[in-house]
Amino acid sequence: MTGDTVSFGYEDVAPAEKTRRVGEVFASVARRYDIMNDLMSAGAHRLWKDDFVRQINPREGEDVLDMAGGTGDIAFRMAARGANVTVADINPDMLQVGIDRAAARGLTSLVWREQNAETLSFPDRSYDAYSIAFGIRNVTDIPAALREAHRVLRFGGRFFCLEFSTTTWPGFGEVYDLYSEKLVPRIGEFVAKDGASYKYLIESIRRFPPMPEFARMIEAAGFARVKYRPILGGAVAIHSGWKI
Repeated sequence: MTGDTVSFGYEDVAPAEKTRRVGEVFASVARRYDIMNDLMSAGAHRLWKDDFVRQINPREGEDVLDMAGGTGDIAFRMAARGANVTVADINPDMLQVGIDRAAARGLTSLVWREQNAETLSFPDRSYDAYSIAFGIRNVTDIPAALREAHRVLRFGGRFFCLEFSTTTWPGFGEVYDLYSEKLVPRIGEFVAKDGASYKYLIESIRRFPPMPEFARMIEAAGFARVKYRPILGGAVAIHSGWKI
């Protein structure tokens, strides 16, 4: 965020403009979102999500808020472990995809809520864990969303975030940049009929803070014992913190 603007890909725009345009992006890609994830990561996103949920370690009877969880990928994994999962997303199109997928699986225990991560309607200390996977970089005011995550967690609650970041592996970063900036929008155009949205999603990764900087933002929101674990040298990272 710079002054009165925030980043939308490589552009700097007014906060309300980013919120509107991000909404349009996800409304456009919702029905093809999971297919595109498979194509862009060669299926690796499934392994990352499995690892992410193992790190969260949801237990039977725990209350978990899965923010930006529209399509249900993380929620389904946590519900299978017996957790009571509320799936929240600002985008109704993404939520509908998840609701339809849950119905096809016969899952009736999940709670679905349209929510803005920056201004959650849930009471203080409502959840044992808060998860957000590949969603925090699309939030307009990230510090506000982190403060809200801290507010809705109970004491002893845990915060986990899975997000793209910046790889530190020599040579790999250049190859990854070439692939993502040149090929991903073309795949998006071919499969989702929307190359522009995938161009934004790649640019949003480039503008997201490096791992140490994002860890400091989590600490500034009030979390303790903050740490991060890079995957693929930091192309993807799992950040975590505790409310104590």
